[in-house]
Amino acid sequence: MSHHFGEIRQLGYVVHDIEAAMDYWSKTLGVGPWYYNPKVPIVNYRYDGQSYEPHNSVALANSGFVQVELIQTRNDVPSMYRDFLRAGRTGLQHVAYWTQSYDADVERLLGQGFKPKMSGEVGERGRFIYFDTEYHPGTVIELSEVAGPKGKMFDLIRESSKTWDGTTQPVRPFPDLSRL
Repeated sequence: MSHHFGEIRQLGYVVHDIEAAMDYWSKTLGVGPWYYNPKVPIVNYRYDGQSYEPHNSVALANSGFVQVELIQTRNDVPSMYRDFLRAGRTGLQHVAYWTQSYDADVERLLGQGFKPKMSGEVGERGRFIYFDTEYHPGTVIELSEVAGPKGKMFDLIRESSKTWDGTTQPVRPFPDLSRL
C-alpha cells in the first residue's frame, strides 16, 4: 500500500485496439465482464491547463480487488494517453487511487509538490486528475473521485466479476450513471 495514496485500485492500459484488448483479456486471461463505453462523456477536460474535447473509448473490468481499465484514444486531442502512444508505448500507462475526499486529497498532493497534467469529470462526483509522475512507463498517478454514481458503477463492475462465468456476455455497455 502506498503511504501517500492508499491502495492501488486500478491499472490503466492504453491500447491501439480496445475491442481486441477486451477479447484477449476475457478469453486468454479470464478477466471480465467488460463494461464498455465507446465515447466517454468527459467534461471540464484540461491538459497542461488548456481545455479540449477528447474522444476516448474505455472498458472496465475487475480482477479481484483491482480494476483494469483499457483506453483507446479516438481523436488527436492532447492527452497523457496520446503522449504515451506517441512515445511508442502501449500497455500500462497509469495506476489509479480512489477517493471519496477528492478536494482534500488533491490539496494535500499539490502541497506535497505533485504537478497536475490532465483532469476532467465523468458524471456527478466523478472527477479525476493525473499527475506528471511518469518517471518510467506505467508510473503516471491518477486520483479518481468515487463518491457518487461513478463509485456505484465501480462497485457494480467488481460485483459482476465475482459471478461471471467467463463466457456469458463478456462485453456490456456502461450503465447509465444518472440512474445509479
